[in-house]
Amino acid sequence: MKNLLICGGAGFIGSNFVRYMLDKYPDIQIVVYDKLTYAGNPDNLEPFSQDSRYKFLQGDIAEHGSVARALEFNRIDTIVNFAAETHVDRSILDPDAFVHTNVMGVYVLLEESRKHGIERFLQVSTDEVYGSIPEGAFEEGDPIEPNSPYAASKASGDLMARAYHVTYGMHTIVTRGSNTFGPYQYPEKVLPLFITNALEDQPLPLYGDGKQVRDWLYVDDHCAGIDAVLQNGRPGEAYNIGGENEQHNIDVVHMLLRLLDKPASLIRPVEDRPGHDRRYALDNSKSRRLGWKPEVGFDEALERTVSWYKSNEWWWRKIKSGEYQQYYEAQYGKRLKG
Repeated sequence: MKNLLICGGAGFIGSNFVRYMLDKYPDIQIVVYDKLTYAGNPDNLEPFSQDSRYKFLQGDIAEHGSVARALEFNRIDTIVNFAAETHVDRSILDPDAFVHTNVMGVYVLLEESRKHGIERFLQVSTDEVYGSIPEGAFEEGDPIEPNSPYAASKASGDLMARAYHVTYGMHTIVTRGSNTFGPYQYPEKVLPLFITNALEDQPLPLYGDGKQVRDWLYVDDHCAGIDAVLQNGRPGEAYNIGGENEQHNIDVVHMLLRLLDKPASLIRPVEDRPGHDRRYALDNSKSRRLGWKPEVGFDEALERTVSWYKSNEWWWRKIKSGEYQQYYEAQYGKRLKG
């Protein structure tokens, strides 16, 4: 693996993964391929924009010709696909975009990879494909029961990657990460949304009773897990990458408010979203056998994350305008007035 195409590399986890790989592997060449939708931000790539081992291409993973040219002109041998529409709330408002990117886009990437003899293809997925689990933890062989258009579209990509291994013998692997957080996360997601709202003394719209349980994973640990699977994972298989940090949403909100020295009165319970999964949890045994485990504890990771958003207002303030404001009003306007 010398020439990597990182699809969706201008997004949150993708840009952190590019930094991780450039830091760890001195001889690697990385091409970021990104459509630059609302969540694809060139600012995320600025820290390594002058690195000679890095190159950026703008393109849509659902366009055969554009993908083919990227593979041919850059002698790509490995693809890691982060490119996706990722927000559950947006998938409820507009499922069409999720099917286009998360289903058709993955198909196009796989088909062009097959035609061009790509050596390894890793599809980055999510724990949400499993659905909700009241107790215990999901293993990779458990049934897939997605409960949102987003989760269903990601599950489709997972199954397509598996099918290309079984049918064509391609080296495809899937990783399923838990709730990831850290620097450069677009502020529609709950942690950056609540951190930045709190910094502006704006209400924090908390769904339902806030007792939903999520397994929180710091982005650096997620990147290390993807790398371990990319290097040593078995073709055709899926690997869970969980943070082993289960927390109720309401408890996380109180923790970040304490870190920001902001009052609990900012919390505003609002109507829950449809099909909201109650609890996620992943069994990491399979990934641990590859030598990976999460290293950053939740308290430390949350402190790092809060500190980053406090120190980088330049990054998020210009995001929280224009399209973002339209989405925020559509998603929370009536809920906050209710």
